[in-house]
Amino acid sequence: MGEIAFKIQDRISARRLSSLKKYQLMVIGTESWLDLLKYELVTLLISRLPGALGLFLRSKMYPWLLGEVGRGVVFGANMTLRHPHKIRIGNDTIIDDNVLIDAKGSDNRGITIGDDCFIGRNSILSCKDGDIELGDRANVGFNCNIMSTSLVRVGRDNLISAYTYLVGGGNYDLDRVDIPINKSLREDRNRGIRLGDNVWIGAHSVVLDGVSVGDGAAVAAGAVVAKEVPGWSIAAGVPAAVVKQRAQGHGADREPPAGPSP
Repeated sequence: MGEIAFKIQDRISARRLSSLKKYQLMVIGTESWLDLLKYELVTLLISRLPGALGLFLRSKMYPWLLGEVGRGVVFGANMTLRHPHKIRIGNDTIIDDNVLIDAKGSDNRGITIGDDCFIGRNSILSCKDGDIELGDRANVGFNCNIMSTSLVRVGRDNLISAYTYLVGGGNYDLDRVDIPINKSLREDRNRGIRLGDNVWIGAHSVVLDGVSVGDGAAVAAGAVVAKEVPGWSIAAGVPAAVVKQRAQGHGADREPPAGPSP
């Protein structure tokens, strides 16, 4: 049946720690008092600070918490960070207001965001012992949710429209009736999500675990993607199916147009 992957909350609770230590492990990711002090000072003083002063101070102080930060990164107001030492951000990326970036996990690498990316207001990037990778120039719209218990990899020049869900993992074993469903997560069934380069995911779409979307493909708004979408195709519907080839007008014996240069 495979091993059951208990949530990090369960592992922390099992240690019978104080409330403060639980907070440190859930939010900060270490038991270091220095890490706790830095996190509390930064979030208390500048997290909600409005205007240009807030933007400036966040650009100077958030790197104290994060694993790696490039030049020219813009941090919006009221961001929430979890396990920030496992969050890496490239150059010239913009993160809008009210974004949650949660790299939580006991032995994962966390979240890597490339150069010149955009993450829209109210969006959530959430790890549950998994990893999330956004390629250069990836654009995540407003109110999106990217969740990973294994690996969610978003390629370069991708457009993920508003209210989209990428659910990388979260497969529960419904054959088990001897334990609660929330205890039956199957690690061997969590395969992750891989989006190629130059992909467009329409608004209100859901991309399920195990799905690969090829380079240059597009997914219509409101689709539920449960199986592979080949490159340079357009998929639509519930469940999503290929309805058109983007390269059709280029002749059957010709290659699809070249994707973005590295």
